[in-house]
Amino acid sequence: VQLVESGGGLVQAGGSLRLSCTATGFTLDYYAIGWFRQAPGKEREGVSCISTSIGSTNYADSVKGRFTISRDNAKNTVYLQMNSLKPEDTAVYYCAAYNVGPLFCLSRIGEPYEYHYWGQGTQVTVSS
Repeated sequence: VQLVESGGGLVQAGGSLRLSCTATGFTLDYYAIGWFRQAPGKEREGVSCISTSIGSTNYADSVKGRFTISRDNAKNTVYLQMNSLKPEDTAVYYCAAYNVGPLFCLSRIGEPYEYHYWGQGTQVTVSS
């Protein structure tokens, strides 16, 4: 059972990146997939969440209107499209899977301790 993130990198403010989270060893159906990020010296925070079964989504206020989460169940992959990036978006981004009902992401992203599986993280650096 593994989650693998990719797509991080260095980008100038205002630029875009697309992160991918691919699951191996299990199918993402009927999971909530969350994207979290952690900047140096800060706690890990929830960025977005998607229910892979019904596609419901949720976003942190800090990224609403700029980030879009989506899934491709055939590829067992969840994406995070990040546009209009800001220096304060700089962090290590993690995806995580939570075996929970499909309505979970309608109400909240959840806390890190609730998620069962985690990827290794991918660095996103936004220069000013």
